[in-house]
Amino acid sequence: MSQNLVSLQLSNEQLAQAEQGLAAIEQALSGLVSLSVADRRHRTKMGEKSEAFCRQALSVLEQNPQVVPPSLDLAGARADLLALDQLGPLLDRLQRLAERGRDTEMALGSDVMDVALEGYSLLKVSGRGQGLDGLRKELSARWARGGRTAAEAGKEAAPASVGT
Repeated sequence: MSQNLVSLQLSNEQLAQAEQGLAAIEQALSGLVSLSVADRRHRTKMGEKSEAFCRQALSVLEQNPQVVPPSLDLAGARADLLALDQLGPLLDRLQRLAERGRDTEMALGSDVMDVALEGYSLLKVSGRGQGLDGLRKELSARWARGGRTAAEAGKEAAPASVGT
């Protein structure tokens, strides 16, 4: 019996609505930046452990303006911290949605793969003598390993996990 982890049917209206929603998010968050790999690697990062330090340091600096030189953009750092606080919940929500999307994509693919493997097993057993040998051999290419000799290529590869 085939698995059915998910059944999902998306109408054109649902797809259009999702596209519009994503476009609205992209427009609303148009100030987001994209960093290169090198930029990401070389930037000083504020992780979870550093966040309390950063908040406390900004607070101490604000309470003691006499030690803050004009070249230190304390107001900019405070604005960045506010934006970080505002962006965090949105990114968490987007990440959860993306994770559900990836899980659904995996479940759909798994359902399809399960049926395809069962069907392939049926072709191997029931397809003999019905003119399906050529198609079955074509399907067996999925398990072909590289570097086989011509004699081996003529033999059908069978997966160990196929069978019911």
